[in-house]
Amino acid sequence: MSTEKEVLIREFLKALHEDNAAIFAGAGLSIDSGYVDWKTLLAEIAEELHLDINKENDLISLSQYFCNNNGRQRLSQLIIENFSAEARITENHRLLAKLPIATYWTTNYDRLIETALKDAGKNPDVKIKKADFSVLKPKRDAVVYKMHGDVESANETVLIKDEYEMFHENNKVFSTALQGDLLSKTFLFIGYSFEDPDLEYILSRIRVLLGDDGRNHYCFFRKINKDKYEDEEKFRYDSIKQELKCADLERRYRIKAVLVDEYSEITDTLKVIYQRYSMSKVLLSGSADEYKQFSTDERKAQLFIHTLSRRIVESEFKIASGFGLGVGSAVINGALDYVFSTNKRNLDNYLILRPFPQFATNGVDIPQLWDKYRRNFISEVGCAIFIFGNKRDNEGTIVDADGVKKEFDIAVEQGVRVIPIGATGYMSKTLWDEVVHNFDTYYPDFPQLKTDFEFIGNADEDHGQIISRVLKIINTLKKGRN
Repeated sequence: MSTEKEVLIREFLKALHEDNAAIFAGAGLSIDSGYVDWKTLLAEIAEELHLDINKENDLISLSQYFCNNNGRQRLSQLIIENFSAEARITENHRLLAKLPIATYWTTNYDRLIETALKDAGKNPDVKIKKADFSVLKPKRDAVVYKMHGDVESANETVLIKDEYEMFHENNKVFSTALQGDLLSKTFLFIGYSFEDPDLEYILSRIRVLLGDDGRNHYCFFRKINKDKYEDEEKFRYDSIKQELKCADLERRYRIKAVLVDEYSEITDTLKVIYQRYSMSKVLLSGSADEYKQFSTDERKAQLFIHTLSRRIVESEFKIASGFGLGVGSAVINGALDYVFSTNKRNLDNYLILRPFPQFATNGVDIPQLWDKYRRNFISEVGCAIFIFGNKRDNEGTIVDADGVKKEFDIAVEQGVRVIPIGATGYMSKTLWDEVVHNFDTYYPDFPQLKTDFEFIGNADEDHGQIISRVLKIINTLKKGRN
């Protein structure tokens, strides 16, 4: 991975953890959904103007020329015809919607961003016109600012030169809100060409106000590819122009361009961001009616869980817990022990508690409900630690907990990293055997961690050292590099 991508990933992850990450989406984000790009959209009207769309770069002026001769209605109809149809949500939309991003700006008329957010179980508050700013949607998870309008109000969209020139007069509330977000958040621009004059105006105002003190932002551009050129001189010219554009964006607006050879690299980069962010959340799965395979002293077993939990949150991970019998209370106590020993009082930053429902709901029986419940909260984490895993059956006999095994299987199915602490015994020991004996299958990219996994399977080892090895494993996985 290039240095530029690593910097983008590191800085955007930092913004995600600090709750100040934002997305600015251009037309390029929606092309893979089946929608047309701007050149395709305007090809027909270019032909009517006796122009070649392939030779036109100033599409805003092209739209204006057509409007001058034919009025605005035909352009509005083009938007309705090309953006009203249902389109598929792309992987990029899904990844962005799953991340904890509360601010989306877009110049697109389609509804893919808000649809992706809803599919991810989020409640978007969409701002299309000035009046929308005076109304706040209750319990919103994200705000989507559609600064150039929406397909359902095609006649009010921003498309021609007149409308761009009057944008700041007619839409000052958008300009003010965007300036505030660009000052306070880290933006990632995706599928945006930086050709729109209204955004350039806003960026220039921020530059005048702050000079060189603005925030760093990031964008993707596809690198000029020599293989796509028959004319050597045209390739050289376009390459120089792209270099100059990237340098200008960084020098004047602090927008750092990351060049990709193929658009699929954008998806790959977003996947890395999502995976590394997910790795900051750890599931502690387990239940215990007894602890004898680990320690004959129940207090020592509880102290182990307590200390493990404390060390995890102390290392800036967030714990997810299903509040398993004999385990959940010690997990909470460990997290609280760290939180209350610091000036950090917001427990929600350290714990995700998901106690299991105890009654069937809406005709769904308990096993089905628990399976859905497990899949939902396991999808939120990047790795899962398994401890103990036993219960008492109907005859009063201690048996391995099948629920812990189910959570292991779901985690593997969803690509979550699994870390059974075999030293704690019971089902966790069985799962540890599975991972260690098939280590190349579970961790082909981290062969050096096998020694640490072997260490955490031995109940005779020092409990503090077992916890330290677990922390080493999850920190290594979080970095994403072997």
